[in-house]
Amino acid sequence: MFKKIVAFIFLGSLVLTASAQELNCSVTVMTPTIQASDKSIYETLQTSIREFLNNRKWTQDQFLNQERIDCSIQINIKNRISTDEFDATIQITSGRPVYKTSYKTPVMNILDKDFTFKYVQDQVLEFDESAINSNLTAVIAFYANLVVGFDYESFSPDGGSACFAKAQTIVNAAQSIPDKGWKAFESSQNRYWLIENLLNVSFRPFRSSFYKYHRLGFDIMEEKISDGRSAVLESIKELKKVYQDKPGSYLMQTFFDVKADEVVNLFSAATPDEKSQVVQVLNLIDPAHSNKYNAITGGQ
Repeated sequence: MFKKIVAFIFLGSLVLTASAQELNCSVTVMTPTIQASDKSIYETLQTSIREFLNNRKWTQDQFLNQERIDCSIQINIKNRISTDEFDATIQITSGRPVYKTSYKTPVMNILDKDFTFKYVQDQVLEFDESAINSNLTAVIAFYANLVVGFDYESFSPDGGSACFAKAQTIVNAAQSIPDKGWKAFESSQNRYWLIENLLNVSFRPFRSSFYKYHRLGFDIMEEKISDGRSAVLESIKELKKVYQDKPGSYLMQTFFDVKADEVVNLFSAATPDEKSQVVQVLNLIDPAHSNKYNAITGGQ
């Protein structure tokens, strides 16, 4: 399996196996608008979240240290509502290496503005995906599963299904809590719709395209850049079906928010025909970034 490697080191008659958790996540908690004399609570919160993410097993697969998925979480606390309650935003980013290169392609960059939570200093962070008793750990676990799921999806067709199913279980369990971000009627761009889109049959072409973009496109560019770029072009064309069925979907928005600049850089060196094709498709399915895409053909 693509992310399952066991390292055997022979020392005499001794065989050692090395394994690690899936995530290598940096965590930053910021309080730019809060005048706080006691900042230690935010420091312990930052440490607790980092340990929660990096010390927990999110799948049954075995990872080597160098295989861990690099990601980052930035929490911006806007308001301390009470002694133990906070109003914040949370931004999650992740990337994965491109085969035989030093380049890392961005995979996720999501800013979630619906993040309220309770926390007391030195609190042990606990989580049960089927019975939500903390919005703090529920939100973090939801995005942790997405980070792992998208990474898997980029290496194998439908590779992220198990992780996405776990994220959906969290969404379903969170329907009974008052915190925002979990319910369909609250917004068209929240956690509910992100996982709904991922598991909706109408988005099957998105998931197929996501795999082709990374594994059949970027991962072969070091050896055959023209073939890799052609595969990326075909993967983008595949997204037209999603756009036609679900225009303005949250999932497509998050994809292009993280990939627009990368696509522009890739196709700026393409053939005139490829440039024309990709700009035509992108301006249709992602008009929000049209100014960037038009730069590929010099605005023509």
